[in-house]
Amino acid sequence: MKIALIGYEANIKNRVGSNQYAFELMKALYELDRKNQYTVFLPTPPLSDLPNPRSNWQYKVVGPKKFWNLFGLPLALWQQKPRPNIVFNPGHYCPLVFPAPLVVSIMDLGYLRYPGHFTRKIYWKLKFWTAVSIKRAKHLLTISQATKNDIIREYGLRPERITIAYPGYDQSKFKIENRETKIEKIKKKYKINGRYLLFLSTLKPSKNIEGLLEAFKLLKKKDLSLVIAGRKGWLFEKIFEKVKELALKDRVVFTDFVEEEDLASLMAGAEVFVLPSFWEGFGIPVLEAMAVGTPVVASRVGSLPEIVNGAGILVDPYKKESIANGIKEALNKKEELVKKGLEQSRQFNWLDCAEKVIKVLEKEGNKNV
Repeated sequence: MKIALIGYEANIKNRVGSNQYAFELMKALYELDRKNQYTVFLPTPPLSDLPNPRSNWQYKVVGPKKFWNLFGLPLALWQQKPRPNIVFNPGHYCPLVFPAPLVVSIMDLGYLRYPGHFTRKIYWKLKFWTAVSIKRAKHLLTISQATKNDIIREYGLRPERITIAYPGYDQSKFKIENRETKIEKIKKKYKINGRYLLFLSTLKPSKNIEGLLEAFKLLKKKDLSLVIAGRKGWLFEKIFEKVKELALKDRVVFTDFVEEEDLASLMAGAEVFVLPSFWEGFGIPVLEAMAVGTPVVASRVGSLPEIVNGAGILVDPYKKESIANGIKEALNKKEELVKKGLEQSRQFNWLDCAEKVIKVLEKEGNKNV
């Protein structure tokens, strides 16, 4: 099977969300599959941490970088010899023309539920490209039952055209171990004092950070700080305004983007990990937190109930009191939640995800042999 893999989502230095998904999935495909022939198309040279080329795994860098999806990529796909049996994009920006059946991964449709959480430009870009990809793909991969349900409802696809392949987490990094020295170094690096709650994700409206700040104010626990970790996304200014409004400047720490090697220790050092999003396609940080033994508080919407599955505290993201009470409950049930979280996190791994993806690619590609 000759597979054209569109790899630009993975070829980014500071990976979050869909970048992390594409990168980890590519690594798992590389580890599992020595039978099929992969050509990975990129607009820029592969970063050093991408899998090394070998007999069945090659990279093809094609330009021009500008408007790559419109011009450079489609032309390179059509010129590829021998012609691929299947084109796979672990993201939702498909090329407008392609020489073989297309399989794409769709993370979530949150922008349709909450258009006000996006800038006009980002909203229309997501809406247009996702619709094009969904309509033109032979088969869709998605990361949760919640997203599959949304795709069926919004686009009228038959369920058999969509396969759920749950993401995983890096089990070599996120695990239970003695981290006291590392945690102290991380706290010093990011200027964190004492005990802390942790939020980790991109700073944008859908993450409900303002609601988390209001809940944190309600807690009235002077011995706890709130660490908000993650790079700035869009429409994030109100988050910093809310900190000033609630007079929390001395108790809230913004780290900006956290280096990958720091993540596990930062999570392990937290009393509770909190993700009160209005919507999530999956929520890999929830898995990572459970895997290092940190209790989780998450929203009871979107995919998060699937992922937590009784191993954490679920809250109403629209009610600050619910978030605050959820954090209190997690603090009081820490030992019980740690045990449940460790068991639940083990249900997810990237090799299982890759195995399902390979089956889909082979099934659809064989129709084109």
